[in-house]
Amino acid sequence: MPPTDALVVLPDDSDALKAVVLALLAERDWERLRAVEQQQRADDLYLENLRLRVELGRLKKWYYGPRVDRLQTEGDLAQLLLGFAEAMDRKPINPADVPSLAEPEEELRRVKRRKGRRRIADFENLPVTMRVHELSAEQRLCPCCGIERKEIGQEQSWQIEYFPGHFERIQHVRKKYACPACGANGDNPRIETAAKPETAIDKGLAGPGLLSYIVTSKFNDYLPCYRLEDIFARQGFEISRATQSVWCGDVGDLAEPLYKLMGNEVRASHVVATDDTIMPMLRTGHCAKARMWVYVGDAAHPYNVFDFTLSRGRDGPKYFLKDYGQVLLADAYGGYDGVVAGNAIVRAGCWAHLRRKIIEAEKAAPEIAQEAIALVRALYAVEKQGCNASVEDRLRLRQEQSAPVLAELREKLFDWKEQLLPKHPMAEAIKYALGHWEELNVFVADGAVAIDNNVSEREMKRIVLNRKNSLFVGNARGGRTAAILASLTSSCRRHDIDPQLYLTQLLVNLPSLRMSDLPDWLPDRWKAAQNVRLAGFAHERELAQ
Repeated sequence: MPPTDALVVLPDDSDALKAVVLALLAERDWERLRAVEQQQRADDLYLENLRLRVELGRLKKWYYGPRVDRLQTEGDLAQLLLGFAEAMDRKPINPADVPSLAEPEEELRRVKRRKGRRRIADFENLPVTMRVHELSAEQRLCPCCGIERKEIGQEQSWQIEYFPGHFERIQHVRKKYACPACGANGDNPRIETAAKPETAIDKGLAGPGLLSYIVTSKFNDYLPCYRLEDIFARQGFEISRATQSVWCGDVGDLAEPLYKLMGNEVRASHVVATDDTIMPMLRTGHCAKARMWVYVGDAAHPYNVFDFTLSRGRDGPKYFLKDYGQVLLADAYGGYDGVVAGNAIVRAGCWAHLRRKIIEAEKAAPEIAQEAIALVRALYAVEKQGCNASVEDRLRLRQEQSAPVLAELREKLFDWKEQLLPKHPMAEAIKYALGHWEELNVFVADGAVAIDNNVSEREMKRIVLNRKNSLFVGNARGGRTAAILASLTSSCRRHDIDPQLYLTQLLVNLPSLRMSDLPDWLPDRWKAAQNVRLAGFAHERELAQ
């Protein structure tokens, strides 16, 4: 309201009065538009601040924090409990609060320390070398009367020793034979030379044991070739890293038929878990961002097969899975949409990725994060309960206990979506969940499908560790070699097989192996044959005794 002493003069002309009213309305609309723009700018700054806080938390966790996905509020609670415990520990003890030893109903808990030597696994199976320590002839003389002392007993003790590997030269002498009678008569003496076993590398110096050691060191223990070069030099024989790389390529070429057979076995699985990571490939002036993919077969086809591609395009998994038509367990990478489109593949989602996105957005909406993670934990509690159950029992358990949790979570996701701004970090996690809800619910309809894709992500760690140490592959053939040899060593680890022993026997037999016998050298079948053979040897020893 204008002040009472002010004189308001309105025009008498209707057109002028209309112009004044329009001007006032325009000013009001402009003020409203300005307020909306200011509110929008404030919302944008608020969202940008939240995004930066989430990004900062993600980077700090990546560089300094634990790898496990855990809510920050839980760590704060643990820190508070630790501070409370320290404060209680500093308080003086009231003698009246200490229970009396004379009271039979209250006993003080005593923690007993373990005594004796800590058990060493397989100690009894190690080979034994006996070293006898005796007194010299002079030391045996009695210092009192000078008569030689007699042995009355002995003391025993054990020690574990390690002897580094060493190189040996193996000279192959191939003797020649001829018929002297035919030679004396001027006929063909029928000269024949004794054959030697076929080698993994034709006319190569490296034996199967050396080749298997290099492959195991690089693709199972993640030692780059330049470190192996230094190790070999300390042991008295230098092998350049270039030569080692060539040998690894030759082993990969020799084992490629077995690698293809493992790929066929994986494609026969009901569930295939897959993931990918960057595998830099050397090019002039820079490194190309090639990719390494892994495909993990199910329990009936227990092999881990890696595949190298020059890019992350969908052509890589689409070519590998061209004849596959069952369940593909993967993350939310959009390239898989083109893989499963137009065929019978069912795509299953990963709850570990959703849980990670919610935890990363915790600082933006801590109350929503806590409630959502509590429901996700309820799903994982059901999985822990049915981890050793059959497929049918696990499916029944999921439908009885997990399905209600999923229904409750979906309802809450829609409610939270209405409360948050569209670009809110937690809204992006909710959008991820609702956008892939069908894939995330596949595990409830199929007891053989895992709740997450962690099995393939764990296998990708070997590629990441190798990349960290070796930095890159030299070319596309090197990437193919890395995929073949990583598949063999990873499958060996899956079946608890010594990869060096397996590869040594494989390289001895593979050059002369018939294709029909190739399935016998799949890691799981080789281990089963080894166990049968060892059981036979043990039985023979028992009969001999």
